[in-house]
Amino acid sequence: MFVTPAYAQTGAAAGGGELLLNILPFVLIFAVMYFLIIRPQRQRMKQHQEMVNSLRRGYTIVTTGGIVGKVVKVLDEAEAQIEIAEGVKVKVVRSMIQDVRSKGEPAKE
Repeated sequence: MFVTPAYAQTGAAAGGGELLLNILPFVLIFAVMYFLIIRPQRQRMKQHQEMVNSLRRGYTIVTTGGIVGKVVKVLDEAEAQIEIAEGVKVKVVRSMIQDVRSKGEPAKE
């Protein structure tokens, strides 16, 4: 007498909408992360790589350690020789060059 009959309900139609609503925040978070963090970082890496590849003799550069010098010779794809003081030349890994301050005229060889 006190027990009411239980009827089966179909949950398939409601489950699809719930799944979409459960996944939507993760998709939005990933989209925001991509446009605010991943994409700008890739662009900065590409610009830095282009700067390092276009390095020429006579450019004034700044290394990641803060040393300012003038490129004397580009040795190979990985290294460059810079002059940090009169007569003081050091080898620098090209990927450790942070900035090109001024693009001087290439010296005559």
